[in-house]
Amino acid sequence: MRNKRLFILMIGLIVFIALMGITLGRSKLTWPEKFVNDAFGTVQGVLYRPVGAVADFFRDLGRLSDVYKENEQLRMTVAQYTQDQIKFNKLEADNKRLQEMLDFTEEQKNMDNYSYLIAQVVGSTSNPYEKTITINRGSKNGVKPDMAVRTVDGLVGLVSKVKNFTSTVTLITTLDPNSSKGTPVSASFLSKPDSFGIIEYDEESNMLQMSKIDEKDKPMDGDKVITSGLSSLFPKGVIIGTVKNSQVGDFGLTYTAIIEPAAKFDHLREVFVIVVPEVEEP
Repeated sequence: MRNKRLFILMIGLIVFIALMGITLGRSKLTWPEKFVNDAFGTVQGVLYRPVGAVADFFRDLGRLSDVYKENEQLRMTVAQYTQDQIKFNKLEADNKRLQEMLDFTEEQKNMDNYSYLIAQVVGSTSNPYEKTITINRGSKNGVKPDMAVRTVDGLVGLVSKVKNFTSTVTLITTLDPNSSKGTPVSASFLSKPDSFGIIEYDEESNMLQMSKIDEKDKPMDGDKVITSGLSSLFPKGVIIGTVKNSQVGDFGLTYTAIIEPAAKFDHLREVFVIVVPEVEEP
């Protein structure tokens, strides 16, 4: 029995070796071999497609996650750039404004002997009958009541209340020279130093009005109006505004001029408190 099994194994080995020799010695496959190869390739292709699709799906998910992270980073970068641009524009505007203020103070030093306290506007009222602003300078900084206040552009108003670290400034648009507590602003034309007029606020036109102008000092459109210095409160030479038009008043003996204010009352940010040197009495 044992010899029979050994004989069958030897015969099988000889047949296998013979088949291998025949297969390796030829270049063409038989049709059974082709059938087996084609069947195996078809099955392999059918199995590979879903597996490949699943692999591509997860690979695409990974790529989408990377794109989302990149977009988030780009959005953060753009937001930071926008914020930096805003800061840069603000710093540039502040630098330009402060440079103008510095040039102004240097120019004024050559024109008069006034000194100036630079102050920031920290508040304002909306009362149309008593428009005031609050500045961050007070008695500790040398501010006193009835000091004139201006901007680089022109006259703003008068200090009305003073605290230790803040002060209230009443705008010239609400100074009423006809009231018992009125504070008249005396003015003159820059081109006519001897001219004279009183500044009031015209509610109808939202402009300043210069009245009681002598007939010999007929105002001309475009004339610059400045403080005359005749008032004990407003120092001489502070620009008030520009003549827009004029008309005859008071029985034809005087003129009245409409003045466009030089100061921009709706955009007050920094102001100057004018410090006039005290005159020693003899």
